[in-house]
Amino acid sequence: MSKIQLAYFQVRGRAEAIRTLLVDNNVEYEETDVGPRDNWVNNWKPKMAFGQCPWLKDGDVELVQSNTMLRYLARKLDLYGANNVEASRADMINDGVEDLRVAYTRMIYQNYEEGKGPFIAELPGKLQCFENLMKNGGDYILGSKVCFADYNLFDLLDALVTLSSPCLDAFPTLKAYYDRVMNRPGVQKRRSTDHFKGLTINGNGKQ
Repeated sequence: MSKIQLAYFQVRGRAEAIRTLLVDNNVEYEETDVGPRDNWVNNWKPKMAFGQCPWLKDGDVELVQSNTMLRYLARKLDLYGANNVEASRADMINDGVEDLRVAYTRMIYQNYEEGKGPFIAELPGKLQCFENLMKNGGDYILGSKVCFADYNLFDLLDALVTLSSPCLDAFPTLKAYYDRVMNRPGVQKRRSTDHFKGLTINGNGKQ
C-alpha cells in the first residue's frame, strides 16, 4: 500500500493535528512543502477544491479541508468512538475547537498587535466551556480511548499556551488533559523530530 501523502506549508498551522494523529497511530506518510508562494499559487492552488491546503491523498482519495481529513482518518483508524453518541460528542468538541481556532487565527493574521491583549483577556470564558465538557469524562474526550478530536484540541491548546503560558492554570481538568496528551509516546515522537522543531505555529511567525 502506498503511503498517505500530505501537502502543506512548512508551518504547524492546520496540518499539525493531522501529522500528530498519523505519527501517534503509527501511520507512515510523506509530506510535500507547497511553498514558496509562487510554487503554491502556480502549482498547487489550482488543484485544490477550494484553493486552500492542507491536501491529503490516500490511494485514490484526495481531500482538502483539515477537519474533513481528521474525520476521514478517524473513520479509517477507529478514532471516532464506539457509537453515534460518542461520535457526536467528538464532533461537537471538534467544532468548538474550530470556532476558537478561527478567532485565534483572525487575531494572529489580522490584528496581532492590538488584538492579542483582548483575545487573551477573553480566553478564560472560552476555555471554561472546554473545562466543563471535560470534567468527569475520563482521560480523553471519549473517556479512556483517544479520538480524532483530541489531536485537534491538544494542538489548539498548545498554540494558546505558547501565546499565553498561564492560560490553563485556572482550568485543572484541561491542564491535566493537555499534559496527558503531550506525554503520549507518539505525540512525543512527533515533537522530537527535526521537522517539528523547525516549524513556527503560524505562517507570519507570530505566536
